[in-house]
Amino acid sequence: MDSDVITKRLQDIFQDVMDVEVELSPELSAKDIAEWDSLAHVRLIVTIERAFKVKFAAAEVSALKNVGDLVALIERHASPR
Repeated sequence: MDSDVITKRLQDIFQDVMDVEVELSPELSAKDIAEWDSLAHVRLIVTIERAFKVKFAAAEVSALKNVGDLVALIERHASPR
């Protein structure tokens, strides 16, 4: 799956989960969005797993630093093995 396609889908998910207009960039992180607290993070990850039909390990989620890391993680899980 292409990173641009992933980012577009993530854009919609972020807006739905956090109810905020935000322009995603690879460098964007939780510290950049006031609404991105721990509860929103859990809701975001669950929504992403459902939308992309993937399952992340807790260690993978805790290692995420920004949206770029999230896109790369989705690419790894969504690509055929």
